[in-house]
Amino acid sequence: MTRVRRGYTARRRRTKIRLFASTFRGAHSRLTRTTTQQKMRALVSSHRDRGRKKRDFRRLWIARINAVTRENKVFYSYSRFIHNLYKRQLLLNRKILAQIAISNKNCFYMISNKIFKEIIK
Repeated sequence: MTRVRRGYTARRRRTKIRLFASTFRGAHSRLTRTTTQQKMRALVSSHRDRGRKKRDFRRLWIARINAVTRENKVFYSYSRFIHNLYKRQLLLNRKILAQIAISNKNCFYMISNKIFKEIIK
């Protein structure tokens, strides 16, 4: 029988996987089977961590707002501050509030005092 020359499909698939894993270390970038396994693992991790990143940033913003709120001693807690913020219909999300709390504390104090004065009335 004559020799059959295979198509380029499998080679193209392997080179695509190898290019994806070219920055991996050791056999994870050289051997086809381990490269495929590591590619699947990397994609699973990236998918999982996209959601985790959102969660982690939200926790960071809440911690920053809570720290400045307790330092301010107007509301004594983050949850009371956010509750009164929604009650007054001041639409500021946690990311913006955290940035204001870190960079411009006077502005944050003005916001909290505005809420506090409206509650007292």
